[in-house]
Order: sequence, then C-alpha cells, then structure tokens
Amino acid sequence: MPLWISIPVALLIAVAVWKLGMLVLRSMGSAARPTGPQEAEDVEELAVYFVCRECGTELRVTRLGQEQVPRHCGEAMDVVRRPA
Repeated sequence: MPLWISIPVALLIAVAVWKLGMLVLRSMGSAARPTGPQEAEDVEELAVYFVCRECGTELRVTRLGQEQVPRHCGEAMDVVRRPA
C-alpha cells in the first residue's frame, strides 16, 4: 500500500480509537455521580459534631443530606463522634 494512503488511514484509525476511548471513560465517570436529590438521613441519636480546628466552633449534626464536610474559617471541619 502506498505511503500517501497509509498515513490518512492510520490517522482515521487513531481518531476512531481516541473517540471510542473517550466515550468509554465518560460513561464510567457519569455512573459514579448521584442522579437526583438524596434523602436526608436522621442521625440525631449518633451524637456527631463538626468541629472547626481554627476557632473551635462546633455544629451538632441531626440530619445528613450531603456527603461533604462543611467549611468554617476557610478550612474543612473535623468530624467528631461523642458518646450520647
């Protein structure tokens, strides 16, 4: 096969492989994200607190609706569980 045909064919194959790879990676990444609003979980009996390392502010957790720790003073707060 002449070189002037081989190079465009190789480029087309490379683009097809790249697009297929990106499609697979995007489909795997989208499956990990929640697809809607999550129900809030009642955790009042667990005695969980968020404590700021900088100023000592404490927040008692009664219902969890998100999976991320809040920020106070620009820093993420520590999760502390105390006996009820």
